[in-house]
This record gives sequence, structure tokens and C-alpha cells, in this order.
Amino acid sequence: MNNPHQKYDDAYLLSKYMQSHDNYWLGILLQRYTVLVLGVCMKYLKNEEEAKDSVQQIFISLLNNIDKHHINNFKNWLYTVAKNHCLMQLRGASHFRVDELKEELLQQTRDEGLEQVEAKERLIGYVEDALEDLNEAQKTCITLYYLENRSYAQIAAKTGFSGDQVKSYIQNGKRNLKNLIIKKQQSDG
Repeated sequence: MNNPHQKYDDAYLLSKYMQSHDNYWLGILLQRYTVLVLGVCMKYLKNEEEAKDSVQQIFISLLNNIDKHHINNFKNWLYTVAKNHCLMQLRGASHFRVDELKEELLQQTRDEGLEQVEAKERLIGYVEDALEDLNEAQKTCITLYYLENRSYAQIAAKTGFSGDQVKSYIQNGKRNLKNLIIKKQQSDG
């Protein structure tokens, strides 16, 4: 059976929602693009359960915040919202990985002198701070390559960057990371 609302375009459905604030109209739009949003989430998160959870989180967020946005093309806007949500999830996961790494290093250094432990903690802090100062593309590629042990091909597939872009972002990001760490060490000097 055909959907009776299939004949309505996105702009019409969105305007009906904005006028009435009736979730019925927004529901039609979200149902129309559920597969698209799930696909975006799968592309970035590479985990079906996390992707399904993210779709729900995105839709709940839209229900609460869509009025705050001026939307010209709903499909493109929704794609961007989903992509940004996933990148934030990945960024949160990379912070968790840094915390894991920090704890692991601390465990390994229990037998070492306090000075060595403090030096390693400071270095980890410099790395965390410097990582935050990189541009998004470099930070994403560096995190995926060094903290998640992904290959160039896996990073390209996950981010949509070309293999050459991934290589460039990692090389430039590594150089920038080193320079930022040196600057941070010197300023604490």
C-alpha cells in the first residue's frame, strides 16, 4: 500500500510541522529518512547497535530542537545533523581511549619513581591538549590511526576522505601535534 503522504515534498511537510507543531508531520519526514540516517550512522560508527541508538538520539534531539533551525533542504540538513552526531560520538570515544591509555600508563609506572610517573602524566596531558587544538580533519585521522589503530583505507572509508587526504592529514597532523606539544612544554617550562 502506498503512503498517502508520499505526494508531499519535504518542504511542505516541514512547513506543516512548523505551523502546527504537530509531531505527526515531522514523524512523516523522519520516517521518510530513517534509512538514510541509519546508513550515515553505520558508515561512521561501524556498529549496528550504536547506529540504531544514534538514530533514536538524533530523532529525539530533532523533536526538541528543530524549531531553532532554518532549514532549506531537509534531507541535506538531516544528513549533516546525523554526520555531526556521529563525529561527536567518535570524538567522545577517542577521549575515552585517551583516558584508558592514561590509566594503562599509570599502571605500568607504579614501580617507577614518582618523577617518572609525573613526567608521563604531563606528556599525556600535553598530547590531549594538543590533539584538541588540531583542525577536525587532522584530529579525526590522527585519532583513528594512532589511538584506534585503523589503516589508511579504513580511515578513508570511515571519514569519506580520499587515501591521499588521509595520508596528508596524518602527516600534517603529526607535525602540528609535535609542534603544539613543544610549545605547551615550553610555556610550562
